[in-house]
Parts: sequence; C-alpha cells; structure tokens
Amino acid sequence: IRDEQSGYNKNLFCIPKHYEEDLERVFIPHGLILDRTERLARDIMQDMGSHHIVALCVLKGGYKFFADLLDHIKALNQNGDKSVPITVDFVRIKSYC
Repeated sequence: IRDEQSGYNKNLFCIPKHYEEDLERVFIPHGLILDRTERLARDIMQDMGSHHIVALCVLKGGYKFFADLLDHIKALNQNGDKSVPITVDFVRIKSYC
C-alpha cells in the first residue's frame, strides 16, 4: 500500500451503524489483511523448515491477529507434507508503568 493511496470509499463496505459517522474512508480492507496474514504464515512455515515454532502473543491488542496467523499456520501444518511442533504462549505488557 503506497503512502499516497487515499483509501476506499466507505460506501463499498458494510460498516456498522455506530461507526458510520466516525469513518471517512477504509484504508486497508479486511480481506487484504487476511490475505497478507495467510502469506505471512506461508513465509513463516517456509523459513522455519522443520524447526519447532514458538509463537508468543502480546496481549491484549495482538490477540486477533495472532489467532488468525496461527489458524493459517496450523492449516499449513496439517495439510503440508511436513508437520512441525508449535508451542503457543502469551505475555501481557503494561506500557504506562
């Protein structure tokens, strides 16, 4: 996505009523985020080879992305010709202490 891209008209998307007044445009559509997340999962599986994967989620803001990424990694792990062990853990960080 280029810096000068102005985004997409919000009328092209189903926006919940309570957000309509707050949004001007949609810069990154959900489908594009999901596609890039799947590509990242493929890259991770390729780069890791047969090594054990340790996935660490930073709560709370990263949970949704983390869950989507792990879903793609698990699908690739189950449907691929090799299976690697995956360990999942979580850490909570306070930024204003």
